[in-house]
Amino acid sequence: MTSLNLSIDSFKPDLRSPRGTRIQRGLFIRLLRVVILILLDATSMCFAWNVAVFYGTPFESPWTQNILFILLKLSLAIIIFDTTGLYKGGIYRRNYFGIVKAISLSSLLLLFIVYLYEPNGFISRSAFLLYWLLSVVFICSLRFFFNISTNFLRQKGAIRHPVFIISSAEEKEYGMKLIEQDNWYKIQGFADSKCLDLANRETTFEYLRSQHVEEVFVSWSAIQRRLFLCWHFYNAGITLRILPTMGELSLPKFTFGMVGDVPYPTITAPILVGIDFWIKRVFDLCFSLALILVLLPVYLLIALMIKLDSPGSIFFRQKRVGLYGQEFHIWKFRTMVTDAEKIQASLEAKNEIKDGVFFKMKDDPRITKVGRFLRLYSLDELPQLFNVLIGEMSLVGPRPLPIRDVQKFKTKHFIRQEVLPGITGLWQVSGRSNIDNFEDAVKLDMEYIENWSIWLDLKILLQTVKVVLQKTGAY
Repeated sequence: MTSLNLSIDSFKPDLRSPRGTRIQRGLFIRLLRVVILILLDATSMCFAWNVAVFYGTPFESPWTQNILFILLKLSLAIIIFDTTGLYKGGIYRRNYFGIVKAISLSSLLLLFIVYLYEPNGFISRSAFLLYWLLSVVFICSLRFFFNISTNFLRQKGAIRHPVFIISSAEEKEYGMKLIEQDNWYKIQGFADSKCLDLANRETTFEYLRSQHVEEVFVSWSAIQRRLFLCWHFYNAGITLRILPTMGELSLPKFTFGMVGDVPYPTITAPILVGIDFWIKRVFDLCFSLALILVLLPVYLLIALMIKLDSPGSIFFRQKRVGLYGQEFHIWKFRTMVTDAEKIQASLEAKNEIKDGVFFKMKDDPRITKVGRFLRLYSLDELPQLFNVLIGEMSLVGPRPLPIRDVQKFKTKHFIRQEVLPGITGLWQVSGRSNIDNFEDAVKLDMEYIENWSIWLDLKILLQTVKVVLQKTGAY
C-alpha cells in the first residue's frame, strides 16, 4: 500500500480543477472580430433604411423615424445572425447565402411585429422592399471588403492564431499541409506524442502557455491512449483540435470544425477557465452545510435508533482511498455489528461481485435491523456531508473505495482516482447494488469523468432522490 500513501506536499488537485482562473486564449481577437462585424452590419442596415425611406414612396408613418423601431430592427437582425453562426470565424462569416436568409427572416419578423403592435400603422411597401435589397447588398459588400482586408493582413503575417502540432513524425507533414490551407493560423512548433506522457506533460503545457499558443492540433494516435488528456487542454484555456486522420473516436465536449475542406473534432476551451469547477465546489460547500443544518433532527433520531438497536458506536469510520490515492476517513452511520470487518474475511467466498474487486452480499448477516432500514433509504450515508464540507469529497463523483478494494485494482482502474470522490454518482443512479461487475461500475465512472458538467451533476442529484425513494437496488 505504499503507492497509496501520498504526503500532503505531493497532493494534486482534481483533474477538472485548473491552476488559477484563466481567460480563453485568443479571446480578444475573436471578440474584436465579432464587434467589428456587428458594427458593420448595424451601419449597413441603418444606411439602407435611410436610403429606402428617402427614395421609397413617400408615406406618413409613425415607424419611419421611430428610434425604438430602429433598435428593434437592428436587434432582430443581429440576434438571427448570431444564432445562425454568421459571427463565427472562417467560412461562417463568408456565408453570403446565409446572410440573405437571415436578412429576409428578420425583415419578415419585423413586418409581423409592426402589424401586431399597430395594425393601422403602415410602412411603404416600396421602402420596405428597398430596405431589404439594400441591406443584403450593403452587408455582403462590407463583409466582402472585411474579408479581403483580413486576408491581406494575414498574408503579411498579422492577426494569425498561434497554433502547435503534436503528432508522430509520419503525420507531421500531412498535418502542416492541412493547417496551411487556411491562412489564419501561425504554426509555432511541432512535437511528437511523447510530450503528452505523464512525465513530460507539465513541461509541455508550461511551454504552450509561454508561447501564447491558442490552439493545439493533435493526431488521434497521439491522444487515444491518454485518458482524460482533454481536461488538461480545457483547463489550460487552449482549444484542442484533433487532426482528421482517424476513424472511430470518443471524446467529451467535442464539436466539428473545418480545416480547408476536411472536418475535424474540436474541443473548444471555455471563455473563463475553471469557473464551472469552482461553481461545483461552492455548490458542494453551501448545499452540504444547508443539508447538515436542516437534517440535524434526523441525525439525532438516527443516532438514538442505533443506540437502542445494538451495542457499539453510532458512527462507522473507515479508511477510504480518495483523490490521487490520498487516504482519508469516511463517516457513515453504523449499520453493522461492531466486529463486521473481522467477520468479512469468513464471508469472502459469498461475495456476489463477480470479479471480487469490492465486496457486496445481499443477505449480509452482519447488518443490524436498524442498519437494514438505513441502507434501504441510504440514510447511513448522511454523515459524509461532513466529508464534503471539509473538501475530502464532493456531492457527486466516483465512490471512494476501501483500501481492500483498491489493492485489487488494475492499472487502468486508478484513473477514477483523479477526481474528487462523491456521495453519489452515475454508478449509483444506474443500478446501485444491482451492478455485479466492477468493470461495469468503472465504465460508468469513466463516462461521468469524460462528460462531466454542472448540469450532469444536477441531473445525477435529482436521479439520486428518485432512486432512493424507489429503493432501487438497495441492500
